[in-house]
Parts: sequence; C-alpha cells; structure tokens
Amino acid sequence: MAKLALEMPDELLEALRLPPEERAKRLRRELAVRLYQKGLLSFGKARELAGMGKWEFHDLLGEEGIVRHYDLEDLAEDLKTLENLD
Repeated sequence: MAKLALEMPDELLEALRLPPEERAKRLRRELAVRLYQKGLLSFGKARELAGMGKWEFHDLLGEEGIVRHYDLEDLAEDLKTLENLD
C-alpha cells in the first residue's frame, strides 16, 4: 500500500482550532468530501478515505450540502450488497 504524508507547519495546524487528537481524522474527512464533490473520488473511495460507513458518509454529505453523484461503481457496489443479502 502506498502512503502519502502531508507536512504542515505547526502554526498552520494550530490555526485549525481543533484539538490535536481530532486533526488527522477531520482533515481526512474534509479531504474526502471535497474530492468527492469535485468528482475526483467515487462515493465508495471517498468514504473509505473518510473512514466512514456508507450511511454515515451519506449523512456527512447532506450536512455539507453536497449533492450525491451516483455512478456505475456505486451501482455495482449496491448490486453486490443486494446479492449478499440473499
């Protein structure tokens, strides 16, 4: 698995006005939402980046006022889920 590290100056991290223990989780979620919004990540991959379940990420998009895109990858994932219910 490839890893990507983002380096930020301390003063920038402190400007986030978030407790240190919440910063990484919040930045991952913000990045996931924006990449999804811009069409750079599918719903499934964005929620994976955010570390959230399907409905939890769907709720987050709603809170952020982001319109959900439904593509072939989403359809395939939903069909796979339905098949597993049998």
